[in-house]
Amino acid sequence: MTDNAVGPHTPLTLLGTGDMGTALARAWLAAGHPVTVWNRTPSRAEPLAAEGATVARTAAEAVAANRLVVACLLDDASVGETLDGADLAGRDLVNLTTGTPGEGRSRAAWAAARGARFLDGGIMAVPPMIGAPESGGYVFYSGSPELFDEHRDTLAVPAGTRYVGADPGFAALHDVALLSAMNGMFAGVTHAFALIRPEDIAPKDFAPLLVDWLTAMAPAVHQTADQLQSGDYTRNVVSNLAMQVAGNATLLRTAGEQRVSPELLTPYMALMERCLAQGHGDEDGTGIIELLDLRAGASS
Repeated sequence: MTDNAVGPHTPLTLLGTGDMGTALARAWLAAGHPVTVWNRTPSRAEPLAAEGATVARTAAEAVAANRLVVACLLDDASVGETLDGADLAGRDLVNLTTGTPGEGRSRAAWAAARGARFLDGGIMAVPPMIGAPESGGYVFYSGSPELFDEHRDTLAVPAGTRYVGADPGFAALHDVALLSAMNGMFAGVTHAFALIRPEDIAPKDFAPLLVDWLTAMAPAVHQTADQLQSGDYTRNVVSNLAMQVAGNATLLRTAGEQRVSPELLTPYMALMERCLAQGHGDEDGTGIIELLDLRAGASS
């Protein structure tokens, strides 16, 4: 077995050498870490051998090579399939496979039953950002605080680290929450470009205006957080829900004039109208969060 002393060049095993896994492996290799890799399709791992990695024939062999084992696979099911039959006793398993909070919690219990410490991760980066500190990429981690503290420096080599708690589901929850917000932003950007597309307006001229506007609106996130924590949804409201719902009519008429489908806007507008109908016109949109909460009949 490889020397597993924790130090400046802790040896580790990486399961999965897709685009993200390969980027992770290269970052660790460049920093001087001995890396053992395995991939279901062996040819995907071979290029890393030329860069100094040891290619294991089986996942079980790769796991046996090092105490620190990192998985970056397709999905949670593939993690279970890959590690089926591998001896995890005494291993530190760090799962960087994209999953749900529930999957993170279940996988933590699964690992504990096999004698392994567990840390789940949510990668907030794309492969080109890995190993590039200036890119701003980072990874959310949750689970065993002891594992994180012990391997913090090694885990920080490919990207920054943000530990978000002992609950193994919190890394995935933070990851998906941010990605969900991103998708909502992209929906708005898509609608905005669709509106100007038929006109003599250059998208490259419009783009800086859009970026500036979204940047100016982003601090509203802090107000939403403040209202949620205080419970006072009328605190510091500038444009209340009644005004916003009234203004939505103009957005919809404009979409009609420009022959643009409003389908990216109407689901949110419908929630705004429901919140207004329940008597929350003097608030802003924070109350909509309660409409989305399906627990204990909160959406009724």
